[in-house]
Amino acid sequence: MGYQWDFGFLLQYSKLIWIGALYTCGFTIITVISGLTVGCVIALARLSNIKIVGLLLTGFIEIFRCTPVLVQLVWCYYALPILSGIELTPAVAAFITLTLYGASFYSEIIRGGIVSVDAGQWDAGRAIGMRRHQLMRRVIMPQALRRMLPPLVNQSVLQLKNTSLLSVLAVPDLLYQGQLITSASYRPLETYTMIAVIYFIILFPLTRLAHRLEARMAK
Repeated sequence: MGYQWDFGFLLQYSKLIWIGALYTCGFTIITVISGLTVGCVIALARLSNIKIVGLLLTGFIEIFRCTPVLVQLVWCYYALPILSGIELTPAVAAFITLTLYGASFYSEIIRGGIVSVDAGQWDAGRAIGMRRHQLMRRVIMPQALRRMLPPLVNQSVLQLKNTSLLSVLAVPDLLYQGQLITSASYRPLETYTMIAVIYFIILFPLTRLAHRLEARMAK
């Protein structure tokens, strides 16, 4: 091959790399929190007995689960302002898209965890006079949470991976900064290898945590 590897030049772009890593981690954290919040609301609403609400939310979930994140990002940034008349910055469009995308998956995980709790737990709680919100808080959710944790962590790992798509909107995440470095240095091999290593360093502990939680649940 004869290619001469040289990672030393990346030191002069360390500021860009740090900014990209912070944007990636920051977007992951805020969209995981917002996605979990919206997803929890959707899950609880779907468990209600109001059929029209359940149908509307099911449609919402399927739209986001059955279309690529990249298409959603582009649509939110370019098409939504035309319909709403409100201009969106790339960061806001990315936040909205990743929040709603994550919420569609988180809601199903949360709903599935709640439904998986034995129906006898509900009956026992009602028998001693507990209200629905008391039952949910004190009996159902503690049991459901143990079952939800592994898939919730796995979905959060996917959220972090999805942040790499933000570069199409010029959000200065890790991949976007890598593109800037590549255009300036003409050394894509070292640049994208470095980016892959950074993603691995961030993601590997999270994937191990998910595996550990799954193993603990299996026991």
